[in-house]
Amino acid sequence: MISGINVQAGERVAPAFMLTLDGDDITQNFSDRLIGLTMTDNRGFEADQLDIELDDTDGLVELPPRGAKLTLWLGWQDSALLNKGSFTVDEIEHRGAPDTLTIRGRSADFRGTLNSRREQSWHDTTLGVIVETIAARNKLTASVADTLKAIRVPHIDQTQESDSAFLARLAERNGASVSVKYGKLLFLKAGSAVTASGKPIPQMTVERSDGDRHQFAIADREAYTGVTAKWLHTKDPKPQKQKVKLKRKPKVQHLRALQHPKATKTTAKAKAKKEQEAREGEYMARNSDNVLELTTIYTTKAQAMRAAQAKWDKLQRGVAEFSISLAIGRADLFPETPVAVKALSAL
Repeated sequence: MISGINVQAGERVAPAFMLTLDGDDITQNFSDRLIGLTMTDNRGFEADQLDIELDDTDGLVELPPRGAKLTLWLGWQDSALLNKGSFTVDEIEHRGAPDTLTIRGRSADFRGTLNSRREQSWHDTTLGVIVETIAARNKLTASVADTLKAIRVPHIDQTQESDSAFLARLAERNGASVSVKYGKLLFLKAGSAVTASGKPIPQMTVERSDGDRHQFAIADREAYTGVTAKWLHTKDPKPQKQKVKLKRKPKVQHLRALQHPKATKTTAKAKAKKEQEAREGEYMARNSDNVLELTTIYTTKAQAMRAAQAKWDKLQRGVAEFSISLAIGRADLFPETPVAVKALSAL
């Protein structure tokens, strides 16, 4: 059962919240006027969103200034409230009749520097350094997964591209997810169910009786049986005589073993390969029946391999989807939490 709230038969269950504006508690100012409060905890580089709808039939609601900082705690009455983060007010909407006021805030201030276009070239660095640099100039604290921070980036250009778009591009080609939460810029391995420090996130169990509506779907992903990525060393002016093509054969070797730079056979050809990596080539994840070809030409073989694997993993994560509306909400759930589903009919 996913619900950890101890509710006795016939007992009244009511949600509770606390809201502060720039550090001042304004819960009592809003509680009598509150029509609805919705907090959307998004996965990936899409800011979390807070929507507060208030009754303004008397026209006396004071509008918070745009750019103000709202901090939210959620839970249930007679239980501890959990901090759900801070939100920057960036949208206010008034409608009627009847007159209502909607205050909308997001976890990242996209009115600021995160959404500003920049020109910068990154050379001979790592993912960790790039994320930390971008976090610092946007007044955020970087939190990068240990498995990602040491990945080398020989060269990449940020040309008329915002920091948010640039980070999303880096995340996509390296199999990561990027988000802004609690004043931190998180750069984590997508679907790994671990924190930035590498600690596993505890698994939750969901049963059908935990909610009143659910949806479970299995999609056919046979349309693509592989992913192809190409690379080209542009700094080496010597012509390439032969195009190198690497294909993964499922029955011979596991994909992850093939991916690893050290996973090569001890043959004469392997020793000769140490002299110089092929300047041009193509890497394929899975098999060649019907492949998805990535249009980007990467600068190194390692980058092409990571991009192909990241795209393949993303395709596989979409094979099955499950959603449920819980009868009793859980404020302690968040994206990337692993969930075991029980008591559902097999499809």
